[in-house]
Amino acid sequence: MADYLNNNVGMDWDDVLETDGQEYIILPEGDYNFEVTDFERGHFPGSAKMAPSNKATLTLKVVTKDGIANVRTDLILNRLVEFKIAAFFRCIGEKKHGEKLVMNWNKVLGSKGRAHFKPRTYTDKDGNERQANNVERFIDYDEKFFPADGGFVDLTDDGDLPFD
Repeated sequence: MADYLNNNVGMDWDDVLETDGQEYIILPEGDYNFEVTDFERGHFPGSAKMAPSNKATLTLKVVTKDGIANVRTDLILNRLVEFKIAAFFRCIGEKKHGEKLVMNWNKVLGSKGRAHFKPRTYTDKDGNERQANNVERFIDYDEKFFPADGGFVDLTDDGDLPFD
């Protein structure tokens, strides 16, 4: 995996392909650290339940023992789902419970947080059942999940959990 992370090098048109790439990783349901690696401003066209609104599309990079999972998630800027936006900003340490916050989108790219991910099943355009990674909820920021050396924190196998 380290080679994959450090291999961000351009290629010539006639270079030799040396790898098949990484398989798409479906995260087992659970809590994972992430880093925001991409942020796009967009527009939600509206629906029967929600007015047209701005939206932020985030790409969250989750590093696991099996490789990297890149998860895209939308934050629709609408008061109906303000709780989800507030949870995201608490998750990256920019907002505290009970405090008002002017959303500073310049601090989003490169920020780190923690979320509960759960696979979502859907049917593709060819009728095949597929799975995708889905953010179930954002978890309030806690520095214990982010070591000072920036290393990987695996909290899934600490042996202290009272359940499987």
